Amino acid sequence: MLLKILIAIVFVAMLTSLAAGVGFLLKDTSDSRRLLTSLKIRVSLAATLLALLAYGFLSGQLG
Repeated sequence: MLLKILIAIVFVAMLTSLAAGVGFLLKDTSDSRRLLTSLKIRVSLAATLLALLAYGFLSGQLG
């Protein structure tokens, strides 16, 4: 059960980072680095989500 909660939290965090990135893309100037930081966070969260899913399937907790 804890694994499913962690997966949901990471997924919501990815969506939040995506929304923030869209906002930074539309509002910031060209010299701002907030969009790049948002992308780095989103990639890290995606890797974490994939690792959690792989662990869940391999351990038999998912699927």
